[in-house]
Amino acid sequence: MRKRLQLIKEALSIGVVTRKYPFIPAEVPEGFRGLPQFDASKCIGCTACGNVCTPNAITFVDDTSLGIRRLEYYLGRCIFCGRCADVCPTSAITITKEFELASLNDRDLRLVIDIKLIKCQSCGRYFTTFRHLNTVAGKLQEGVVDLVNICPECRRKLALDSLIKLGGLK
Repeated sequence: MRKRLQLIKEALSIGVVTRKYPFIPAEVPEGFRGLPQFDASKCIGCTACGNVCTPNAITFVDDTSLGIRRLEYYLGRCIFCGRCADVCPTSAITITKEFELASLNDRDLRLVIDIKLIKCQSCGRYFTTFRHLNTVAGKLQEGVVDLVNICPECRRKLALDSLIKLGGLK
């Protein structure tokens, strides 16, 4: 009986420790990693975010029949690590403090961004997105810009052909 009285006395001295959540919003600490937010207008389709996404929440699919690269983000797989935002070269992904993400509809947990693909000027195959190509071309020197419109395989063949013509390889 005495232990119970001591416990009640201690509880009264501490006071109320429960929160009135969800009626009063929870305070999110500084540096909290919540929902990644995608800005479709900034995304260039470089696939960097998909490459570092460990739980495979971000995937890319090239649809050559439509000529698009589709970014698919599935919130149900995301572990909110923030690596996608860290590697995004255009800051198209930002980490928010939002964490209340429950939904009754599976469609609310998915995001799809379609980005136009571009064809290689040499072989005609799709190899990257138009936005990615423009971003890369803007950072290159004048003489190299012509090679940007060619896929890596054709660029490699072109380089080998020029080496053979110069007598570098036999």
